[in-house]
Amino acid sequence: MSLSLLMFVGFVAVTMAITWYSARQGSGASHFFAAGRSIKGWQNGIAVAGDYMSAASFLGIAGLIAFSGYDGFMYSVGFLVAYLTVLLIVAEPLRNAGKYTMADVLAYRMRPRPVRAMAALSTLTVSTFYMIAQMVGAGALVSLLLKDTGVSYEMAVIGVGTLMIIYVVFGGMLATTWVQIVKAVLLMIGTVALSVMVLAHFHYSLGEFFEAVTHVTYKVKDAAGTESLVTQNFLTPGLEYKLPYGPLELISLGMALILGTAGLPHILVRFYTVPDAKTARVSVVWAMGIIGVFYILTTFLGFGAATIVGRDYISANGGTNMSAPLLAQMLGGEVFFAAVAAIAFATILAVVAGLTISASTSFAHDFWTNVVHHAREHRPEEEVKVARITAFVIGAIAMAIAIGLGKAANVAFLVALAFAVAASANLPVLVLTIFWKRFNTMGACWGLGCGLLASLGLIVIGPSIMGVDAADAKIHHLIQMAPLFPLKNPGILSIPLGFLGAILGTLMSNEKMSEAKYAELHVRANTGLGAEKASSH
Repeated sequence: MSLSLLMFVGFVAVTMAITWYSARQGSGASHFFAAGRSIKGWQNGIAVAGDYMSAASFLGIAGLIAFSGYDGFMYSVGFLVAYLTVLLIVAEPLRNAGKYTMADVLAYRMRPRPVRAMAALSTLTVSTFYMIAQMVGAGALVSLLLKDTGVSYEMAVIGVGTLMIIYVVFGGMLATTWVQIVKAVLLMIGTVALSVMVLAHFHYSLGEFFEAVTHVTYKVKDAAGTESLVTQNFLTPGLEYKLPYGPLELISLGMALILGTAGLPHILVRFYTVPDAKTARVSVVWAMGIIGVFYILTTFLGFGAATIVGRDYISANGGTNMSAPLLAQMLGGEVFFAAVAAIAFATILAVVAGLTISASTSFAHDFWTNVVHHAREHRPEEEVKVARITAFVIGAIAMAIAIGLGKAANVAFLVALAFAVAASANLPVLVLTIFWKRFNTMGACWGLGCGLLASLGLIVIGPSIMGVDAADAKIHHLIQMAPLFPLKNPGILSIPLGFLGAILGTLMSNEKMSEAKYAELHVRANTGLGAEKASSH
């Protein structure tokens, strides 16, 4: 058994023990969906960080910096700054006004059936696309890291999907939380250790390190296919985001990251696991600290890979996503390479488990209980049963689509779509529900619908799906024609459209919302009065 596989098995054994322990701690809807609201602030902060720092962060951003320099680093800035939006706008009101899902806040003063149905649709869309991207990434990564053991892409996808379902179905939110905590701790240890190794390579001199970053040499091909060596300053903007649309692309990406994070379902559900709003704020501060350190350290991972390993070697041995593991192999040998591979595996598992429980919670609580059976007596045990069945179904669908797409699929647009939908559909209605007295049910439905359709539509007619250069190794276009929308990230247009839909829907409706209900929501969102009584029901 290879060292990488041995460490994978070790991590799985630990997380299975956590799941078994969690399953014995309690039962019922509150335990399954919100871990009994017993998670402490520092625990939830680490879990939020573990949920947020996905494989796209650890592997993808390191690879982007290794290949695109300064432009790749801008991703890190966007992910970090995003948590200010979460802290200032949604964390406290969400915890005070809701019970299990984002739709609880919307339904507090709106007609519940239509807003819950639309919110469930948006949540399932975001979670599914994000999950498929993670599953494809997991299959490609694990099959590459364990290629000597005979593990294929399909086997890797099925293995990750099966583990994800086990965590959620048997352990619920408590197991998912502790898997995310273990993953976050491992990820931070690995990232810090690798960053120290990079600095040691440059004699702990930041001047020497950044001097090397200004002279990165790699091969390029001209139009005739002739190779030549070029030396590039990787601290110069514009390597990835070139004119004419580069600046707009970067702004659009930043908008999606900064506003989308506050609307990601698997991040939002984490605030229901804590006992009160103060603990929710504490958990966000913990998360920001951990996430801030991590994204600063991705600078050393990415630039270290570019200067020590080299772009050409990375390209020949798995591509951009292998930048951090190959750096670990070169600096720490096979043992450290295996450890980093296991951390990447843990990262994928934890994020996918978080996505699964947020999607199954939304379907069971919002759609099944409050839309399909709205007139019947609420049965928490049935809600949990439906959530578990949903986890099986969503897991199976994600595995099937990931296997169908194949490891060569262009999944970058799936992640961009998840953030774009969250920023365009979820965030506008959350903000307007909390801060606009006139906002009503039609406005919420229009906002969710316009944001969802705008982000989906712009992705479909953008360069991620459409394009005439099918020979480009990095792009697998599904539609062979020139893109109608020039940007890969639709946020710059889809987010205003989401807000516009919500505002127009409200103004065109004659529905009069209860001012007393808005005042009650405003007081509860800002003070927490009445929140404990509601969440205990």
